[in-house]
Amino acid sequence: MSNIATEDTPVDEMDYTLTAADRCDSCGAQAYIRATLASGDLLFCAHHGAKFKDKLFPTAIKWHDESSRLNA
Repeated sequence: MSNIATEDTPVDEMDYTLTAADRCDSCGAQAYIRATLASGDLLFCAHHGAKFKDKLFPTAIKWHDESSRLNA
């Protein structure tokens, strides 16, 4: 697996799946996005993930996005 974040990496290729216990670091809602940075992980709900993506994605080691589960 590459160490560079991609938007197209399927969930089943990741080392983990987010659960209802994972909460957004910004608002406390259920997290659907995990941004792995050199300094550690950040969890975001779909709203805050979209809000911060442009700023964080370029420097992220991994960008794990399960927000498509909201439309399932």
